[in-house]
Formats: sequence, structure tokens, C-alpha cells
Amino acid sequence: MNFSTINESSLHNTIKNFYAIQTNGKTEHKLHNHVYDVFTEKEEVIEIQTANLAKILPKVLDTLEKDIPTKVVFPLVTKKRIITKTEDGKIKSKRTSPKRGSIFDIFIELTGFYPALLHKNFTLEILFVEISEERTKTEIPVQSKNKQRRYKKDWNKTNKHLENIEKSIILKTKDDYLKLLPQNLEKEFCAKDINKLLKADKNIPKNYHPNGNLIIWVFNKMEIIEQTKVENRSRYYKIK
Repeated sequence: MNFSTINESSLHNTIKNFYAIQTNGKTEHKLHNHVYDVFTEKEEVIEIQTANLAKILPKVLDTLEKDIPTKVVFPLVTKKRIITKTEDGKIKSKRTSPKRGSIFDIFIELTGFYPALLHKNFTLEILFVEISEERTKTEIPVQSKNKQRRYKKDWNKTNKHLENIEKSIILKTKDDYLKLLPQNLEKEFCAKDINKLLKADKNIPKNYHPNGNLIIWVFNKMEIIEQTKVENRSRYYKIK
């Protein structure tokens, strides 16, 4: 579905309004000392989080404790067009980033969010999206607004716009998450086994560097796998 007609909104606001329309919901709804992105006609909460899932974990857990069905929507960028502008708003350059997103990019986000994942009232929806990112050129190298740059750069991000939603997947149950493991994985497996199969998967972008240790760490914290042995300095696991 193409969103070129509503690109005046930011990435977050566009997705928020899209879900509000789909669910006949209210945006910026206040309830129980929280403000929710969308509160649906069926009295369900939808939160849109474009980065750093851990930031909203306390809010989500508190909502779940109140027995309110909660969905978090996370847009995973598969394609990004970068538009660089001068400080007075003139377009300096346009280019497409060579980086392509993969579903396995979500695991770095899940390290700080796993306590909510298997709650009976929780759903995680991953949107595979194409976006445009606006950057403003600066005269001298600067730190980013969130102060997370390792090195200063001569530009700052100013906005992100949704261009297209390719597809979405729903993660709710143990089986939903286990389907993310590569096919043909042995009943007992280690991180190296996962990495080998992911590297051989032609459907995964070439720029993705498999991190089986990260996947195992998250699944172990979720208690859907368990360690079976240590062999040749590798820890082996099986599905619970």
C-alpha cells in the first residue's frame, strides 16, 4: 500500500493514524495515567514504537497488569531513501541506502523487551516498511539529538516519512517466535548452527550479519529453549 499522499506526517504519526482508522480508535487517549497512541473501538491499546522498545516496557507491563489487550507495532525498515537538505531547506542530494533490513534485526530490540512478549494479552506486530529519511547538513560535525553517535557527523536527522508497507507479521505465541529460527535446524543446536543456516538463506539481505548468540539469548530469557550441553566450547540448546 502506497502512502505518498500522506507523507506530510512523520513515520510515527502516519502509522498511528493508519491504525486508528483501521480500528475506529482514538489517538492520544488518556487512561490510567498513560497516554496511548491508539485506543481501539474494542478497548484495546496500540502503541507505535519506531525504535528502542525497552523505553515503553514499563508502560506496556503496567497496561497488561490491568488486563488490557495491548499491541505494539514496530516498523522494521527494509528500504530507506535518504534526502539531504541544506539548513535553509533546499534539497542537496537524494540516494538510496544500500542497507536492507531483516526480521532478525528485531532481536536487538527484544533484549530489553522480552518480559512482555509471551503475556496472554500482548501482541507484537512487525511492519516491513520503506521510508524516506530527511537529513539537514550542518557546517561542522555535530552529535545527534539522542547523543548516541560514536563520532560526530556533518548532518542531523530531521524527520522520517512512511513510503510503503510491504507486509506485516504477528508475533504472539511461543510457536510464532520459534518460526523465526532457520529451517533444518537440528533438535540440539548452538549459535554457530544458526549462523551457518542464516548465511545460506538467500531470502536474507547480504548485509545482515547473523548473530545466533543474540537469538539464543532472547529465546532463553523467554524460556522457550533450554540448554542441553556444552561441547567444544559451544552451548547447545533445544526447544522446551
